[in-house]
Amino acid sequence: MSRPALVVTGASEGIGLAIAGVFAAKTGHPVMMIARRSEPLEAAARSITDRHGVTTIPLALDITGTDAAQIIETTLAAHGLHAEILINNAGVGLGGTFAGHDEATIANLIDLNVRALTLLTRHFLIGMLARRSGGIINVGSLGGFAPGPYQAAYYASKAYVASLTRALSDETAGSGVHLCVVTPGPVETAFHARMGANESFYRKLMPAMTADAVAHATWRGWRLGFRVIQPGLFTPLLSILMRITPWLLLVPIVGWLLQKRYAVKG
Repeated sequence: MSRPALVVTGASEGIGLAIAGVFAAKTGHPVMMIARRSEPLEAAARSITDRHGVTTIPLALDITGTDAAQIIETTLAAHGLHAEILINNAGVGLGGTFAGHDEATIANLIDLNVRALTLLTRHFLIGMLARRSGGIINVGSLGGFAPGPYQAAYYASKAYVASLTRALSDETAGSGVHLCVVTPGPVETAFHARMGANESFYRKLMPAMTADAVAHATWRGWRLGFRVIQPGLFTPLLSILMRITPWLLLVPIVGWLLQKRYAVKG
């Protein structure tokens, strides 16, 4: 008989690492921590074990690979485990004009933020439904509530994540399996710098949460059975404003916030 485990993608730093720590501490489950780079991943896994005394299984893996889900499943089985809670956190951002990005860069974003998340969700959902227990947490973004000029593909990918998760949470209602999406606003991680967005207006004007605060909010929302978890005080208010503001007004405002403080040249 296999034992329940947490599976967290993008777990070597930032929100993924924080969620792995909080959920490990609260559940006591072993944690499979997945990321591409092995060295920071192994260090992150050691930190979780040292702090919370739980078993961690670091798995260096590119989850966009066609066999990623099977590799995760096989590795879990080798440790006598099954995925009780899957946390799809891995993702990439992309700042600047859409036309200024090459096709490979855009394809990589779609592969990671959309395709990999979808296929992992589908693969592990089947087993959860058969066991009538468990759940999936997909990490989206406040940006999923509106189009985002200068981060167009990223915002669109997070809109997909929110739409997919909310639909599946309705499909699986009453099954014993819970699906939810987390939609944080700006978070103090290296994410914004990597996508070239640190010189955008929103980084100067919007308050940023810590990854730990997002992780604790995610745990509370998960325990309360929320389908959409909006961490912080400002995120729920902003999401409402984004949904009720006419798009003719909303989209230019979002674009103004996302555009870099200096000239954007793709």
